[in-house]
Amino acid sequence: MLGLNSRNNKKFRYVVGIDEVGRGPIAGPVVVGALCVDMEHAKAQLSRAEFRQLFSGIKDSKKLSPEQREKWFVHICSAREAGVLDFAVTFVSAKDIDTKGLAPSIRKALQKSLQKVAPNPENTQVLLDGSLYAPVKYKNQKTIIKGDLKEPIIGLASIVAKVSRDRLMVSYAKNYAQYDFEVHKGYGTRKHYEKIKKHGLSPLHRKSFLRKLVK
Repeated sequence: MLGLNSRNNKKFRYVVGIDEVGRGPIAGPVVVGALCVDMEHAKAQLSRAEFRQLFSGIKDSKKLSPEQREKWFVHICSAREAGVLDFAVTFVSAKDIDTKGLAPSIRKALQKSLQKVAPNPENTQVLLDGSLYAPVKYKNQKTIIKGDLKEPIIGLASIVAKVSRDRLMVSYAKNYAQYDFEVHKGYGTRKHYEKIKKHGLSPLHRKSFLRKLVK
C-alpha cells in the first residue's frame, strides 16, 4: 500500500489523491478531484489513532449511497477547516468536452486541480486512479488500477468529485426540469433517453456522445 499507508511518504510533506467522475454520462461535466494531505500538519494536529480514524472505512464513491457520500463530504470539509487537508475540484463543461475531446479535457482539469492543492512537485507524492497521469514535473507519482479502492486518499478524492458533480446536476435540474437531472445525474438511462426524444437536447448534453440524435 502506498500513500497514507506507506513509510515512503515520510520524505514527502504532501500526499495527493486524484480521481475523476463523470466520464460516462451523456450530459453534464466531467469532474476531477484532487485531495491533498499535509502530512506534517496532520501528524502535529492528530494522534496516530485520530489520523487513522480520519481515513478509516473509506470506499470508492460509486460504492457508497448518496447519504454516505454526503456524510463523508462533511467529514472531509471539517478536516479541511482544521488544516489537515485541502481539496480542489475542476469542472469541464459538455461544450468543452465536445470541442476539445474527453481525454484532453480530463488532463487539463487534472492539472488545474493538482496545481491548486500542490503547486510544488518536489515535496509532493501524487497517487492517481485508473488511467490518470499527472504532469511530468510531478516525478513522484503513481497510477493505481482501482486506486479508489486501494488507497484511502484516492477514495477521498473520489468522494469530493462525486458529491460536487451530483450537487451541480441537482442545481441544473431547476432550470431543466424536463430532463430529471436530479435523478440520473446525466447518465444515459432509459428514461433519460426518453426525455431527450421528447424534448430534444439541452445545452448540458454532450453532442459528441449523441451523434445519432444530433441533426
